[in-house]
Amino acid sequence: MSLTQKISKGFYRNFFSLYFVLVLQNVVTLSVNLADNVMLGAYSETALSGVSAVNQIQFVFQQIIMALGDGLVIFCSQYWGKKQTEPVRKISATAMQAAVAIAVILFTLVSVFPHQAVNIFTTDEAIIQQGTEYLNIIRFTYLFFAVTQIMLAVLRSVEIVNIAFVLSIMTFCINCAINYTLIYGNFGAPRLGAAGAAIGTLVARIVECSVLIIYVRKKAPFLKLSLKSFLQFDRVLAKDYVKVTSPMLVVSGLWGVNTALQTVILGHMTSAAIAANSVASNIFLMVKSMAVGASSAASVIIGKTIGMGDISLVKKYASTLQKMFVVIGIISGLILFAIRIPILEIYDLSPATKEMANTFLIILSVVVVGMSYQMPTNNGIIRGGGNAAFVVKMDLISIWCIVIPLSFIMAFVVKASPAVVVCCLNADQIFKCVPAFLESHYGNWIRKLTRET
Repeated sequence: MSLTQKISKGFYRNFFSLYFVLVLQNVVTLSVNLADNVMLGAYSETALSGVSAVNQIQFVFQQIIMALGDGLVIFCSQYWGKKQTEPVRKISATAMQAAVAIAVILFTLVSVFPHQAVNIFTTDEAIIQQGTEYLNIIRFTYLFFAVTQIMLAVLRSVEIVNIAFVLSIMTFCINCAINYTLIYGNFGAPRLGAAGAAIGTLVARIVECSVLIIYVRKKAPFLKLSLKSFLQFDRVLAKDYVKVTSPMLVVSGLWGVNTALQTVILGHMTSAAIAANSVASNIFLMVKSMAVGASSAASVIIGKTIGMGDISLVKKYASTLQKMFVVIGIISGLILFAIRIPILEIYDLSPATKEMANTFLIILSVVVVGMSYQMPTNNGIIRGGGNAAFVVKMDLISIWCIVIPLSFIMAFVVKASPAVVVCCLNADQIFKCVPAFLESHYGNWIRKLTRET
C-alpha cells in the first residue's frame, strides 16, 4: 500500500469518527428544542410563539459562546498537532473567562428588562406574557451553557468528542421527561405550560454541566483543567486568541441577530408566520446538523494538520473535503424534503400554519444544499485554517449589505408573501458558495497560529 493510500485511509477514518459523533450530538441537542416545540404546540400556539421569541435571544447568546469555542478550537487544534497541552490550557482559560462574563451580562439584562426583551420580537401581549414567563426561568441556564460549551470545545480540539454525544442523549431524556410532566401537568404535577418547558431545560443544563466537569477531571487528566487553571491569564496567548476570535465573535453575534430579525420580520407579517417559522426552523436545524458536523470535524482536522507542518497535505485534505461537502449537501436536501410531511403531521397546528411551514421547508430543502458546501468550506477549512478574517468580511457584506436590507424591502415595502421573504433571508447560503470556492482553491488561507516554544 502506497503512502498516499495510507494517508487517505487514515484521513477518512479520522474525519468520519469525528463527523458522525458531532452530527448525532447536534441532532440530539436540537431534538430537545424540537420536543419543546411539539409539546408546546400541542399545549398552545401562543405558548409556542412566546417560547420561540425568547429562544431568539438565547440563539444570539449561543452563537457568541460558540464563536468563543470555535476560536479556541482553531488555536488549540494546531497546538494539539504539535502535541503541546500547556497552551491549550491557557487559551481555554481566556475563552472560559470571556464566556462566563457574557453569560452574566445577558442574565443581568434580561432580568432587568424581561418584557422589553420579548417585545422586540412580537407586539402580541398574550405571546409576550408567555415569553416573559419562560424567560424568567430559562435565564438561569446561561451560565451552565457557557461553561459546558467551552469545555466541550477544549475536548473537541484534542479529538475527544464521544462525551458530547452522551451528554446530549442524557440532556434530551431529562428535558423530555420533565417537559411531559410539567407542561401538561401529568403524574399529579402542576400544569405549567411554557414555565414547565423552561424548568426542564434548566434541570437538564445543570446536570449536563455537572457530569461534564466530573468527566474532564476523571477521563482527561492530561489537560490538567481545573477551577484554578481557568482563573489563570496568559497575556501573550490571550492576545493571540482575541486577535482571531474577536472578529468571529462580532460576526457570530450579528448572525444571531440576523436570525432573530427573521423572527421579527415574519412575526410582523402574519399571525401564523412566527409559529410556522419556528416549526420549519427546528426541522431545518436538525438536517443542518450534517453541515455543522462536517464543519466542526474539518476544522479540527485542518488545524491539527497545519500544526503538524504538512502544508501539501492540508491542501489535499481541503480538496477532498469539499467534494464530500457537496455529497452531504445533496443528501441533506433530499432528507429534508422527504421528512417534512411526516414530521409536520406530529404538530397540532392550524391548517394555515402547517401549510406555511410546509412551504418554508420546501424552500429550505434547496437552501441546505448550498449551506452544506459553503458553511464547512468557510468555517471548517478556511477559518479552521487560520484565515478567519475572510469569513468575517464575507459574512458582514452578505448579511448586512444584501440579505437584511433586501428582506426588509420585500417584507415591508413590496409586501411580498412570507415564502418570498424566507427565500431572501436565506439567499446568502447559495451565493456564498462562489467566494468559498475561489478562496479555498486560489486564496492564501493557510495560517500558522502557534508560537514556537
